[in-house]
Amino acid sequence: MTQMESEQIAPTTRPRLSADSPSIDSGRIAEVSLGTPREEIERRERVFHVDDLDVSYGDNLVLRDVSIDIFEHTVTAFIGPSGCGKSTFIRCFNRMNDLIPNARVTGTVEYHGRDLYARVVDPVEVRRRIGMVFQKPNPFPKSIYDNVAFGPRVLGTKHGLDERVERCLRRAALWDEVKNRLGDSALSLSGGQQQRLCIARALATEPDVLLMDEPASALDPIATAAIEDLMRELKRDYTIIVVTHNMQQAARVADLTAFFSVELGEDGVDRHGVLVEYDTTTKLFTQPADRRTEDYVTGRFG
Repeated sequence: MTQMESEQIAPTTRPRLSADSPSIDSGRIAEVSLGTPREEIERRERVFHVDDLDVSYGDNLVLRDVSIDIFEHTVTAFIGPSGCGKSTFIRCFNRMNDLIPNARVTGTVEYHGRDLYARVVDPVEVRRRIGMVFQKPNPFPKSIYDNVAFGPRVLGTKHGLDERVERCLRRAALWDEVKNRLGDSALSLSGGQQQRLCIARALATEPDVLLMDEPASALDPIATAAIEDLMRELKRDYTIIVVTHNMQQAARVADLTAFFSVELGEDGVDRHGVLVEYDTTTKLFTQPADRRTEDYVTGRFG
């Protein structure tokens, strides 16, 4: 992939919520951060521009007509009921769906103004720049040190590995816990430590974006809180996209939230995911513009 050029994006004009838009009982969402105003977020550089995106597996349409912009140094959360295509969508940003037989992506996915799905684009380079952390911790059966050093070694880095490993473990808030046992197996760590190790491993290739697909779903509340604190810290230097079923988690960590739902196809049988609403987390949880969003965040369905 050639050097991708950044482009400065003017603020996007979007319909604002009216004074009589539906209101949500904030008691259900205990912690909704006041966050950053949307107008300020939209003055930041646009990292991703998605337009009219459809994703299919064979003849099965999974996502239809998704359009969204992702801005730098934000945490953007994708929420919605199971089967609405959230995980499928997040994998579009680093072309992980290329690895699924019969997967087909149409529409536009631009990264800093470059078409991620152009023929000249190298998917391996895409995944270096856009790292990913999966739902379940998946450390390699290697030492803690070798897990973090794995990506740089694959990319040909031979010098400064010790410093990079320490830096990434510090960024993942794990260094103090493992600095005296770097030669131990990564599988000896607790679940929460393993997930932070996977975050350190993703950071080691020096990405621009970090994708997180349900990163805390398999963790206890203490480990979950550590991951959430880490997301808030990392957004200073990275753009983060997170899929979560935990609405309280989205409310605590996300600047922007996108709500996905499921629609029936024209045959009345097949189901596919659609993007219903995308706004600041505060607005989406307390004054949504769409009744379907209100029903979901208040627990009336989903």
